[in-house]
Amino acid sequence: MTPVIAFGEALIDMLSSRLGDSTGPETFTPYAGGAPANVAVACARLNVPSQFLGMVGDDTFGHFLIRELKSHGVDTQGVVLTKEARTALAFVSRDSSGERTFDFYRPPAADLLYRLEHLPHGVFEQPAIVHLCSNSLTDPEIAETTLAIAAMAKRAGCLVSVDANLRHNLWAEGAADTWLVTDLIDSAELVKVSLEELDYLRGDHPQDAWLAERMAAGVKVVVVTDGPNDVVLKGIGIDQTVNPPRVTAVDTTAGGDAFIGGLLAELSSYGISESWHQDSAFLTRAVNIACRCGAHAVTRPGAYAALPTHADIEALRSSAG
Repeated sequence: MTPVIAFGEALIDMLSSRLGDSTGPETFTPYAGGAPANVAVACARLNVPSQFLGMVGDDTFGHFLIRELKSHGVDTQGVVLTKEARTALAFVSRDSSGERTFDFYRPPAADLLYRLEHLPHGVFEQPAIVHLCSNSLTDPEIAETTLAIAAMAKRAGCLVSVDANLRHNLWAEGAADTWLVTDLIDSAELVKVSLEELDYLRGDHPQDAWLAERMAAGVKVVVVTDGPNDVVLKGIGIDQTVNPPRVTAVDTTAGGDAFIGGLLAELSSYGISESWHQDSAFLTRAVNIACRCGAHAVTRPGAYAALPTHADIEALRSSAG
C-alpha cells in the first residue's frame, strides 16, 4: 500500500447540542477534528499507513488531539507542539438536516506556525500520497509553507491530493483568495471540490473551461461533490456520474473528509503508477466507495469518531441492497 501523508490543521470541533431552532440550554462537546487530520484518520481506519504533519498547542487540547490521532493508528511523529500559540477551536452549529456552520477561533492558532524546518527528515523519500487543503493558505507564511510542501512532494515523486474545502470565515477578507487556492489546486494531480466551491473559484469562467485549465496545469482527476446529490468524476477522457447512498444526516462535519479519505485509501491500494488516472473502471469504483464512506460519516456526530471502517462500508452497501 502507498502511505498517505496529510498536512494542515488539527483542531477541536466544539459541537453544539442544539439542532436547528431548538431551544433550551446549549452545551458544546469537544471532538477531535481539522480537515487534513480527519483525512489521516479516515485512511488509518481503512487500514492504510497514515501520517499527519502539523502543529498544535502545547496545551490540553493539543495533547488530546495527539492522543486521538494515535488511538486511530495515525503516525504522529510529524506533529509539533508549541507554546507560542494555542490549539485552534471551531464551534460547530447544525441545522435540522445536520448541515453545519463554523465559528473559528483562529488566528492566532498553533497550526499556522508550521514551517518547512518542522518537516521530519526524509519525509518524502518514499512514494506517498500527500494530501492538503486550502485552510492552510489563510495567512501568508503558512500559505508559503503549504505551497512549498506541495512542490517538494511532487518533485519527490509523490502524488499530491488537494481538497478545496473552502472556509471563507477563516480568511481575513471574509472570502477565500481564488488565485491562491487555484495555485494549490494546480499543484495537485487529484482534486476534490464541491459544486459550490467550483462555482466560487471559477468566477465568470464556464465550468468546462475552468476544468480544462486545471487539466492543462497538470491535474489528472477532479471529483465534484454536491452534498447528497450525484458526484461528478472528471478526467482526461473520463466523465462519469456516481449516485451516493441515501441516508439521514445527523452531522455533516466529516462527510467530505470521509469521502476523500475513502478515495485515497482506494488509490493507496491501487498504487500511484502513471496509469491510475486513466483507469475509468477503477476510478468509478473508488468514487462509489468514497460515497459510502461519506454517507456513513454524516449519520454520526463528530469527526474522527464518525469515520468508517471497511466493515462499516460493507454494512452500508448491504443495507442499500
